Amino acid sequence: MKLMHTKLPEFIRKMKAVAATMGSIYKECDVVGLENLKTAKMQSNRTGRIERAVEDLAKKEDVYKIEVAVIPRIPESMHSAVIRGFDKDGNPVHAILETINILHPTEDILIHDCPDIVDRRPSIGKH
Repeated sequence: MKLMHTKLPEFIRKMKAVAATMGSIYKECDVVGLENLKTAKMQSNRTGRIERAVEDLAKKEDVYKIEVAVIPRIPESMHSAVIRGFDKDGNPVHAILETINILHPTEDILIHDCPDIVDRRPSIGKH
């Protein structure tokens, strides 16, 4: 299973390295939307597809900076809230679980003013 996932720090490092090394000039790459994650594993075949997309943009002469924004694809999703209480030594002693729906903005807020959009995503449920 190790080869099927890319760790979060490796994902971010790969995106920045690919953007910087492709094309004729150095291009900065920002990865946003993952700031609240301390650890995660990314689906490796999708990581490769995103890496190729970063390469494609980095090779374009009119692109000077790249941003990879990771946002939820389905606008309303169920989340768990974990409320934990800690003792004086920092050890968890109590926990309460709750549920909350969060309405996320869709990709339209990031692409509404972009004249060239290529949608490489499979339809929902076919990924």
